[in-house]
Amino acid sequence: MYGVVLAAGRGTRMRPLTDQRPKPLLPVGDRTLLEHVLDAARDVVDAFVVVTGYRGEQIREAIGESYRDHPVDYVEQTEPRGTAHAIAQAEPVVDERFVVLNGDVLVDPSLPRALADAGGTAVAATEVADPSSYGVISTTSDGTLARIVEKPADPPTSLANVGCYAFEPDIFEYLDRTPESERGEYEVTTTLELLVDDDRIISVAQYDGTWLDVGRPWELLTATETALDDLDGQRLAGTVEDGVHLHGPVVVEDGATLRSGVSVEGPVVIRAGAEVGPNAYIRGATVVGPDAHVGHAVEVKNAVLMAGASVGHQSYVGDSVLGRHVNFGAGTNVANLRHDGENIRLTVKGDHVDTGRRKLGVIVGDEVKTGINTSLNAGVRIGVGERTGPGEVVTRDRVSE
Repeated sequence: MYGVVLAAGRGTRMRPLTDQRPKPLLPVGDRTLLEHVLDAARDVVDAFVVVTGYRGEQIREAIGESYRDHPVDYVEQTEPRGTAHAIAQAEPVVDERFVVLNGDVLVDPSLPRALADAGGTAVAATEVADPSSYGVISTTSDGTLARIVEKPADPPTSLANVGCYAFEPDIFEYLDRTPESERGEYEVTTTLELLVDDDRIISVAQYDGTWLDVGRPWELLTATETALDDLDGQRLAGTVEDGVHLHGPVVVEDGATLRSGVSVEGPVVIRAGAEVGPNAYIRGATVVGPDAHVGHAVEVKNAVLMAGASVGHQSYVGDSVLGRHVNFGAGTNVANLRHDGENIRLTVKGDHVDTGRRKLGVIVGDEVKTGINTSLNAGVRIGVGERTGPGEVVTRDRVSE
């Protein structure tokens, strides 16, 4: 069985974090988002086919020709024309039954297992409290798929379409017949309608595990929190100097260093080559990325620092994502709470969106540098390569749309 993983999208809602990388390569804990998806499926598939598009060469370089002893082939979707079109790109490679997963959605291994065990063509479904926000699955009297209705005002069931499927190779004939939608894309849900119209039986594989679409910047924090929930105990392969205080689940990878006076309250992962301290405080669901640096008297709380990021001494970073090679000057402080106690709002593709989070700091693109004593307001995005001056107060996004 093949595992076809869709990883071609540009991820514009995740900007500026995706301005220099494809969304599936964003870090979640100790792996990329794409690696989490591959790990979820590797016990039920024999080989992977990854559908790439935007900056696909980075994905090919990161994953290589095999993943955990599973061969990996790559096919390209040269332009974003919908899920049916993306799956169709796998036809030259796939010659047996396969499961389809999204490269930017966290799921448990039980999901591909349920699809594999269902046999034939299958669609994964999960119970949700408010199905009107999803594609809603209706079933026949014997529990097979009757239809999928997108975001209905009066949902016929509480079963949401997870967006993961199992297909036989003859699906490619139906993909070729799939008409263009009103959005100008070729949708796999339309392909499923063609199958139903031909009286094809489509199983509905029930799933009640993790289902997290990592589509917007704050959802990377949620994904990190979810991944770090699985940490258990302490794994200390790196250097931990005398006078370091560790509490809860903490991972210090080989080549990482915790200097004297550092206090860490897990779940926290300190990646290889990172250096923390002296006298720093790391807490919450935090990942200090490879070769990152957290200086003297810095507090980092519930945040993601990507590879090579540096936070100078006497700074605070809370509920934030810092891209690769960001350099926060000494005394840079991040606000992560509104004075009125309302949820933080963040701009996504021009819309000011309620994140649902009472605490959210900043989303910072790669290679940003702040001057000393910079203040960054809650919910601010800073684009790739931007600079702030000493003592500057940033209250609005600094991202080119």
